[in-house]
Amino acid sequence: MAGSSSKAIVAALIGNALVATTKFIAAAMTGSSAMFSEGVHSVVDTGNQVLLLFGLRQARKAPDDRFPFGHGKEVYFWSFVVAIFIFALGAGISIYEGVEALHHPVAVKNPAVNYVVLCLAIVFEGFAWAFAFREFNKSRGERGYFEAVTKGKDPTLFVVLFEDSAAMLGLLVALAGIAAAQVTGNLYFDGLASIAIGVILGCTAVWLAYETKGLLIGESANRQVVDGIRHLARDLPEIERVNEVLTMHMGPDFVLANVSAKFSQGLQVGQIEKAVATLDRQIKRAHPRVKRVFIEAEAAHLAPP
Repeated sequence: MAGSSSKAIVAALIGNALVATTKFIAAAMTGSSAMFSEGVHSVVDTGNQVLLLFGLRQARKAPDDRFPFGHGKEVYFWSFVVAIFIFALGAGISIYEGVEALHHPVAVKNPAVNYVVLCLAIVFEGFAWAFAFREFNKSRGERGYFEAVTKGKDPTLFVVLFEDSAAMLGLLVALAGIAAAQVTGNLYFDGLASIAIGVILGCTAVWLAYETKGLLIGESANRQVVDGIRHLARDLPEIERVNEVLTMHMGPDFVLANVSAKFSQGLQVGQIEKAVATLDRQIKRAHPRVKRVFIEAEAAHLAPP
């Protein structure tokens, strides 16, 4: 999973760095507000990919006394930071630039340069988007696209996909705004396109922040994992009743599980220890992402409702 994330991020990083350079050159040559906003957009995306790669690297650090369950949640933290950057820098600067262009409209020079750059950018972004979509498609399995985003535990994949999708949409808006300004002679279309790009980035940032918030706080494993653990515990003859199965993702590939169960009366300590070891082994074999399992022997009437 981490390897797929890294590949998608690196592909997006290279594409955005190339596109940002060409956009700023075109903005300087033509004076287009929409093109400048697109350049800012690509710079923000490039910085975000650097942050995501840093988060993946930090997440691989070994557990220590301060972080006994590892640093897997670094991925969630840096994904949330990316959402803030998209909102504050990408959306904020684009909207500001668009408002300034409405107050002080400037005729776009050499519009052909913009068209060439935007078309090239669409090609570059298209390759990056296709790569990100392919990796996301692999990770989602048989789940639908919406379910894969809302229930996915590796935010780096859908963060990159969202960024690339917003970039493609922003390029089309910039192209439409510049063309409308040239055809109609109305300079306000260029500024309006810049504001529209900012709104697209803002909406993308809000959605990303919402999706990563639950993971950052401590989201449970998917329902099939929880139900699978419960069924394994119920099938043990030594367990009379399963009270609770509590899980939490400590990272995309690290699930912490806590099982509260009532053991049959009359069991010897050795029998209980053997049952606990068997259940631990079965859970980890059936669900490889479950790295740590804690099993509590608890009477049913003591368990929380």
